[in-house]
Amino acid sequence: MRRQHWLFILSTLLLVSGCASLDDSLESNPSGTPRITYAQLKASTEIYKGQAVTFGGKVLSAKRLKDGTKIEILQLPLLSSLKPTLDLSKSQGRFVAIKREFLDPATLPFGTFVTITGEVAGSMTLPLDETEYTYPVVDIKNVRVWPKDDEDGPPRFRPYMGPSPYWGPYWSPYWRPWPYW
Repeated sequence: MRRQHWLFILSTLLLVSGCASLDDSLESNPSGTPRITYAQLKASTEIYKGQAVTFGGKVLSAKRLKDGTKIEILQLPLLSSLKPTLDLSKSQGRFVAIKREFLDPATLPFGTFVTITGEVAGSMTLPLDETEYTYPVVDIKNVRVWPKDDEDGPPRFRPYMGPSPYWGPYWSPYWRPWPYW
């Protein structure tokens, strides 16, 4: 009986110590390697070449090339849902995402919020206004486009403002929420 008691305590301690290490795995990719931050990638792109990353942001431009589609994205931190934050002041820079197969640029117009999962492909230097800017490049494996209606939050309903010109003094079943107040 005494020996079973010690085995129970030992197995409980092992279980608890295993749970303590789970917090570290939340910061990891499925492959078990630590998640690469945008700041780390920007500082030394070549070190992370071929590694998986997940970044998000706001589309600045999308252009069809001979061998794929190039998307310039303003990097934004990701929320727990992997949706980019809407606060543009939190951006740490820009990156280029390249889809090596057909992706219609019309599906990613300026201002679209996206989350990109892919592999680091290196970097490229392109003109940005009156300077040269070095962009980290990500080969796209998956693109998540966030719908516009997510940005505004839940719909806001207008209060009853008196008689309706369509139904008289009663509420109409065809009434729609105003998207902006």
